[in-house]
Amino acid sequence: MSFRDWLFSNMPEGSEVNGAWKLPHILTLVGCIAVIILFAFVFRKKEERTRKIVVRILIGLILFFEIARRVINFIRGSHVTLNDYLYTLLPRPWCAISCWAMIVAMFANKKFLWNFACTTSFLCALIFFAYPEAGFTNKYVAFEHLYSIGTHSLLLVGSITLITLKFTDFDYKTAWKEGICLAVIYAYAFLEIYLLDIASDPLYFMPNGDVAKVLGNMPYGLYLPLYLVFVSVYFSAFYFITYLARKKRAKQP
Repeated sequence: MSFRDWLFSNMPEGSEVNGAWKLPHILTLVGCIAVIILFAFVFRKKEERTRKIVVRILIGLILFFEIARRVINFIRGSHVTLNDYLYTLLPRPWCAISCWAMIVAMFANKKFLWNFACTTSFLCALIFFAYPEAGFTNKYVAFEHLYSIGTHSLLLVGSITLITLKFTDFDYKTAWKEGICLAVIYAYAFLEIYLLDIASDPLYFMPNGDVAKVLGNMPYGLYLPLYLVFVSVYFSAFYFITYLARKKRAKQP
């Protein structure tokens, strides 16, 4: 395989594999967990400036992948219509939106944006590592595969590191701010689907979506209520766990 083929992810026929929970997948997950633990032990008690450097390096790597992928896709050519350019430039699936949430949080440096970036990134990383539909799908790790594996690994490490290095603060009193962020990405998802026409199911809530298929083609009348319950419970869990932890600390002498 030439460097050009690797860069543009031109894979030879018959090289597709199902790498879910095979050795590369497992080693990547174990490596991410090891890095998370290492960062927590080494940097948790360091001064804020040092902790910020760690987080900025992680998000800087995400930014590198996001820029590199767009440059490569533009070099390919075949961009004719405005829709073609929007398809390449804008984040489409939830994982890409989470990458941008991390980047925005780094530049804005607002607590509620760190909170939101943490929660949405961790969710996307969980989904990816539980059932990877990209990255571990070819016996050759071309750029597109490296992008998928790299960004999701960084989302996993970054989201938990934001918690362990004390960049997040999940408080019920300010949860409405993160709620607005969540509403914004759902509004953006509807724009992607119905106005921009660059994605069909970016947040996995549409009929006949990938998640519903994984769940055995669950009827949409059952899937959507379960989806809404899951999303509500998931995002609320961060605030509830923080509330219990604070309550426990308050009782300690």
